Amino acid sequence: MLVLLCVAIGAQAADDNPALLAPVFQDHTVLQRDRPIPVWGHAQPGAQVQVDFAGEHVTARADKHGDWQAQLPTQKAGGPYTLQVHSGTATQTANDILIGDVWLCSGQSNMELPVRRTLNADGEIGEAHNDSIRMLRVPQTATPAAQDSFSGAAPWLPATSENVPNFSAACYYFARELQKTEKVPQGLINASLGGSRIEAWLDAASLRGAGGYDEALDVLATYANDPQAANATWGEIWARWWRALPDTAKGEPAASDEPWRPGASNDGWHEAPHAMGDYQQWGLPELASFNGMLWYRTTVKLTAAQAAQASTLWLGNVDEVDETWVNGRGVGSSYGGADRRYTLPNGLLHAGDNVIVVNALNTYAGGGIIGPASTRALHFADGSSVPLDDAGWQYRKVPLAAGTPPLAPWLSASGKTTLYNGMIAPLGHYGLRGALWYQGESNTGEAGNYRKMLEALRDELRARFGANLPLLIVQIANYGAVPTHPVVSGSAALREAQRLVAQEDAHSGIAITIDIGEHSDIHPANKQELGRRLARAARHVVYGEALTPSGPIPLSSRHEGDAVVVSFGDISGKLLAHGGDDLLGFELCGTQDDSCRSAHAEIRNDHEVILHASVPAATRVRYAWADSPLVNLYDEAGLPAGPFQLDFSATH
Repeated sequence: MLVLLCVAIGAQAADDNPALLAPVFQDHTVLQRDRPIPVWGHAQPGAQVQVDFAGEHVTARADKHGDWQAQLPTQKAGGPYTLQVHSGTATQTANDILIGDVWLCSGQSNMELPVRRTLNADGEIGEAHNDSIRMLRVPQTATPAAQDSFSGAAPWLPATSENVPNFSAACYYFARELQKTEKVPQGLINASLGGSRIEAWLDAASLRGAGGYDEALDVLATYANDPQAANATWGEIWARWWRALPDTAKGEPAASDEPWRPGASNDGWHEAPHAMGDYQQWGLPELASFNGMLWYRTTVKLTAAQAAQASTLWLGNVDEVDETWVNGRGVGSSYGGADRRYTLPNGLLHAGDNVIVVNALNTYAGGGIIGPASTRALHFADGSSVPLDDAGWQYRKVPLAAGTPPLAPWLSASGKTTLYNGMIAPLGHYGLRGALWYQGESNTGEAGNYRKMLEALRDELRARFGANLPLLIVQIANYGAVPTHPVVSGSAALREAQRLVAQEDAHSGIAITIDIGEHSDIHPANKQELGRRLARAARHVVYGEALTPSGPIPLSSRHEGDAVVVSFGDISGKLLAHGGDDLLGFELCGTQDDSCRSAHAEIRNDHEVILHASVPAATRVRYAWADSPLVNLYDEAGLPAGPFQLDFSATH
C-alpha cells in the first residue's frame, strides 16, 4: 500500500512540473543565428511562462492545452549560453547552447549511412573532435498522425570520436567542410530512414496536392482510430489491384484468381520447406535470385472454444512487406524486420479450418517469411496458442511482370505521411539555415510523379521552417552494371527530375554524384567527396559566394549541319575530358526510347560539346543516361557534368 501511495504522489508531482521545453531544446543545442529564435514547450494550461536567454527575457502564456510558444530576439553566432524557462514552481534549464547554422539532413539510406561505413572510417573517427559541430539524430518513427514530440531520447551531441561513428556521414562531412569557410557552430539534425520513399516524408496536404493519394490518405485516417477496419479496407484495395492485372506469363496461374480466399485455386502452389526461412536458400533455381512477390498459405484447425476467444496472429519476421489475410479478410500489413502481430476482429475465426494467407514482397537480396517457427502462431486470450507451421506452408511465385502492389499507407519507409508525422512534425518550427535531401533510390521508375512530389517537399519544408529555406538535393549516384548500349533507365529519369527541381528555383542547389557511386553497392562509401560537393553548393546557394556550385550544366542544344552542339555554363575554367580526348556517355535520340544511339562527342571552344551520330530525325540529346553510366566530362575544378536530357533548340 505504501508503494502505491508513493507512485501516486510521484505521478502528481510530474503533472505539476512537466518538462517545460520541447525535447529539441536541451543541453548542447545549436540555435539558428541572425533571425528571431522560436522556442516552445508545455506548461500548466493558462500558466505564464518566462524564457531567459543570453540576457534577453520574453514571456508567453500556455493555452488551454498547456502549449506555449515564444520568440527570442535575433542573435549573432556565439556561445555557449544557458536557456532557462520558468513557470510557477517549475524550472527547466538547458546548458552549453551555441548559436550558429542549423541543417536538416533527411532522406533514405544514403543519408542515414553512418561515418563508420565510409572511406578511411577509423581515421575519420579518430580525428573527430569538434565541439562546434553538434548532432541530433531523430528517433526513427512512423505514425499515422502528426506528433509533437520525439518517440524516444534524441540528445544533442558534440562531434567526438564516441558520437560521430553512428551519425549520418553525408551530414557530418558536409558540416565539417562548410566550416572551413563559414567559421560558425554547425547544428545537424538527421531525420532519415533507409528504404524510405518520398511519399512518407510529405504531410497530408502536400500529398493530396500532388494528386493520386486521396484513397490511401483516407484509409490512413481510419487506421489512426480503427486499425482493424483500415486493414480490411486496404485488403480490398490490394485485391482490386490484383484483379486488374493482366494474365501473367505463360505457365503461371492467371492473375485474375484470388489466392487470399479460402477455396482458391490450387494451381501453381507448391509445398514450402518445413524450416521456411529465406526462400533464396531453399535450393530451388527459380527462387535462387528471385526478387518480387511470393504467396504463402497455411490452414489452422480450431475448436469452437478457441475460435470464440479474442486472438492475435503472430507471423514473426517477413522480409520485407507483407499483406496478410485470415479467412479472406485483410488483417495486417507491415514493413521491415519487426515481428508481425495482428489483432484479429471478433468473429473472424471459426471452428474447423481457418486459412491464413501472406503475400510477401521482397525487392532486395533474400526474403520471405524468415523468422523461426516459434514466432508463428495464433495466440488466444486464455494464454493458449496454436502453431501455424503444424499443417505446413505452401508457396506460389508471382511473375515479375505483376509489378509492385499498393503499399499500406501506415507503413514506415513506404507509407504515406508516416515519417513526416513521426520525424519532421516533432521539430515544430525550429530555426534552420537549410535542408539537405538525399533520397530517390526507392522511387526510381516514377520520375514523372517524383518531380511533382519533390517540389511539394520543398514547399512543405518552407511552409514549416521558413520561406525560401534553401534545399540542397543530392542527385542519386551511379549503381549497377555499366551499359554497353543506350538503355531505358528509371534512375536516369529520376536524376533528371532532381536536376529540373534544383534548376527551377534560386534557393535550391544540387550535388552531382554520378562519378562517385559504386557499381556493386547502392551505398557508396565516398561520402567525404559528397560532403565537399554539398558544401560547395551551399556556399553558392546559401551564402552567395561567386563560385560555380555543382559542375558544368547544359544551357542549350542546336543542330549545326550534320552535327549537334551542346553549350554548357557554370564551368570553372574550361571543359575537360578525363582519360582522353573523346567523351563518353553522349547519345542522340528521336522521339522513342529505342531510337537513342551512342554519339561520338568531343569538346569545342572550352564550353561546348559537338556530337556526331546517325540518328534520323533526332530531337534530343542525352548524357549519362543509365543506371550506372561511365562519364568523363568535368571542369577544371574537378566537378563532373551531371546527367541530363535536352531537346534541340531548348534553352535552360
